[in-house]
Amino acid sequence: MTSTATVHSKKQDEKEADKPRIRIKLRAYDHTIIDAAAKSIIDAVLRSGATVKGPIPLPTETSKVTVLKSTFVHKDARDQFEMRVHKRLIDIVDFTSKTTELLTNLTLPAGVGLEIKTL
Repeated sequence: MTSTATVHSKKQDEKEADKPRIRIKLRAYDHTIIDAAAKSIIDAVLRSGATVKGPIPLPTETSKVTVLKSTFVHKDARDQFEMRVHKRLIDIVDFTSKTTELLTNLTLPAGVGLEIKTL
């Protein structure tokens, strides 16, 4: 019984792969801001009647920087700083012109990077 369900889902995935879709990538330093932005995007898209897949959390980029506390002599005294970039992915399937209009007029919180692609 599970084998027919997996075959059915593979056929569905092939059908959905052929459809045009909008892919939105969100990037932010704060995870609460990016989650709020994803929620507002999904609410707006659902109001337009499109189908949404996501938000899919992507791996967080971490970059560490080590800085000397002293300017010259004390090499052992250092500070380490870490910057994290949180990312989310949203796919929009079965979109209309109303959906694209809502996405262009959408206001997001400050600090959220938005990248929109049509596939």
